[in-house]
Amino acid sequence: MSPSIWQLLIVAAVALLLFGGRGRISNIMGDLAKGITSFRKGLKDEDEDKKSVEGDDMVNITPEKEKAASKDEA
Repeated sequence: MSPSIWQLLIVAAVALLLFGGRGRISNIMGDLAKGITSFRKGLKDEDEDKKSVEGDDMVNITPEKEKAASKDEA
């Protein structure tokens, strides 16, 4: 059973899309690598932001009045 003309045209079109032009595969892979790199960088930045909030460098912004009032009530 030999492939029909439509099957050959579909295979030719896919091959042209993948291998045609000026190295489209390398461009696609380069773009994919850049996307993965920026994704990892975004995750790393998010982790650093969380660490800075969870660290000991937190500042208490509660006014002193409210602290004194809550001690008197207790």
